[in-house]
Amino acid sequence: MDITSLIIEAVSGAVGGNVAGAAMKEKSLGAIGNSIAGIVGGGLGGTILQTVMGTAAAGGGSLDLTTILSNVAGGGVGGAILMAIVGIIKNKMASK
Repeated sequence: MDITSLIIEAVSGAVGGNVAGAAMKEKSLGAIGNSIAGIVGGGLGGTILQTVMGTAAAGGGSLDLTTILSNVAGGGVGGAILMAIVGIIKNKMASK
């Protein structure tokens, strides 16, 4: 994984986290919380996608359209999922 892929995953993770926060208002962590959870989830999601798909997602060191789209997809979905998980845990802990 190179730094460009990581940046793409982090940005798309932040966007995914904020989209998920907007969709699930009761579980939202606020703009900054959604972004932080999204960035972490985007990095993790992109890394997992590249591990599962191997060189197809990594692009073999090149930055072509397939690589960019897989980084955006992995980052966005990973960011949304982690934001949702953190939001659910936060709400469960607050209700006790």
